[in-house]
Amino acid sequence: MSEPMTRGIHHLALNTDDMKMTVDFYVDVLGMPLVHAMKVPKGLGVGPLNRGNPPYEELRHYFFDMGNDSLLAFFEMPKGAEPQGQRNSLGSMQHCSFVVTPARFADIEARLKARNISHIGPLPQLPGLLGIYFIDPNGIRLEFCCQPENGDDQRVIDLVRQTRSQVANELNSLPGADPEWVEKRMAAMIAA
Repeated sequence: MSEPMTRGIHHLALNTDDMKMTVDFYVDVLGMPLVHAMKVPKGLGVGPLNRGNPPYEELRHYFFDMGNDSLLAFFEMPKGAEPQGQRNSLGSMQHCSFVVTPARFADIEARLKARNISHIGPLPQLPGLLGIYFIDPNGIRLEFCCQPENGDDQRVIDLVRQTRSQVANELNSLPGADPEWVEKRMAAMIAA
């Protein structure tokens, strides 16, 4: 069995073509403080110094505190330079889910209602887990979820962790999954 390799997310980088609109939404509606606002230094957008940044020079790159020492970041693409993403395409992000306390969950729901932002939920997701879904102004699907019974002590992994037999049953249903491969994957599971 192995321990997780990371402590969590440093930042999740998304795209917008309207940074002002994005700042207004994430600060005012979702309550995520803006903590860093910069332009990517010249020379890092195109050419040999590009480290995987979008291929444009001096893009705005802003960071929001999404809690628990993790950041949500946005690059501002030039208007019309890139097509709107499709969340169900391979290699795309289908949605981003944030875990929050029950008080913060109620706050988000109230903020969405107060601004007439269309949303789905609260909906039961798993036993003990509620979620609320909505689309940000960039077309990004977001979810806020919480385990009401756990109060301020939200435990994401504990809620979703399955037994070894539950995981093995699902792994065995994969096309091409042989017993040796399944056992190798099972050996890497962290004990409950």
